[in-house]
Amino acid sequence: MTDDRTADDNGIRATYEETETERVLAFERVTGGEGATHATAAIAQNLEGYAMLKVRPSADGDELERYYGFDMALDHVGELLGVSPHELPVPEAAADMGM
Repeated sequence: MTDDRTADDNGIRATYEETETERVLAFERVTGGEGATHATAAIAQNLEGYAMLKVRPSADGDELERYYGFDMALDHVGELLGVSPHELPVPEAAADMGM
């Protein structure tokens, strides 16, 4: 972990940021060298941190699904990135997301 808002593990980079209205945890996975594949997914929650979590294909993408629990949202992100949710790094600042 480089700081409390980013984490790297298993070829996946997770970045946490707060916008004017949301908390956003974005994931990026790059596999292979030349001709690499690139996959992204994100979890967003209102800034106050009490609303359901929204899973998106990217930080600014359209909502795919909503979840109450952080674990369920991570499961969906794992599916989108093609990895086990246990392989997803979570920055310290995002560890309290979910209801």
